[in-house]
Amino acid sequence: MNDQVVFITGATSGFGAASARRYAKAGATLVLLARRMDRLTTLQEELETPVHVLNVDVRDRDAVYDGVRSLPAPFDEIDVLINNAGLALGLDKVQDADIEDWEVMIDTNIKGLLYATHAVLPGMVARRHGHIVNLGSVAGTYAYPGGNIYGATKAFVNFFSLQLRADLLGKGIRATSLEPGLCETDFSETRFKGDSERAAAVYENSGALPAEDIAELIFWITSLPNRININRLEVMPLTQSFAPLSIHRED
Repeated sequence: MNDQVVFITGATSGFGAASARRYAKAGATLVLLARRMDRLTTLQEELETPVHVLNVDVRDRDAVYDGVRSLPAPFDEIDVLINNAGLALGLDKVQDADIEDWEVMIDTNIKGLLYATHAVLPGMVARRHGHIVNLGSVAGTYAYPGGNIYGATKAFVNFFSLQLRADLLGKGIRATSLEPGLCETDFSETRFKGDSERAAAVYENSGALPAEDIAELIFWITSLPNRININRLEVMPLTQSFAPLSIHRED
């Protein structure tokens, strides 16, 4: 990885920050994109590898494209794009949900991922080399109460990754959907809008995976020989399962 340029969105927390540290350990050159400049600066100072930061919200289409176009050499020849930026907001049923929360999730999880992919991909195609890893979720496969729009956005991510494979056949570019289950990050605190007590309860005695486990999987996926493409990889902690299917029983 010491000759690879790795671009990570949502780079200052969760899987993004853990991935930045894992790739930096391997000597990769990093482009880190995130909304919070203070965290970007702190992470950049921590990592002992070349790092270029982009203080950009993935929902801002023009800023994403301008940021990619502005990359100086050698950061402009991106080998790996990790579309990590994403979030869940709320756990209300569809009939009770806040439509603004839906729009933020759609704009971030779907449109932001598309902007980053569309901005970076032409360079990969021109060089006939690259790997795009999209952070999906088991929520995009298995529905749960209150997961409605978040799950729908991740279903989009999971399937869009397969569409990338179809369109990129013969271009020398790999595409992967990595779909984690329960992981202990700031995900739930974001979902519950800063309610740390409620967020902590999600992970209590759960055996949830740490962000570093997912970063290790991302690193492994992208370190495989170029002849191998992992189309989809679903991962859960041993303590989690998609079964049993729930049943409402009338009294």
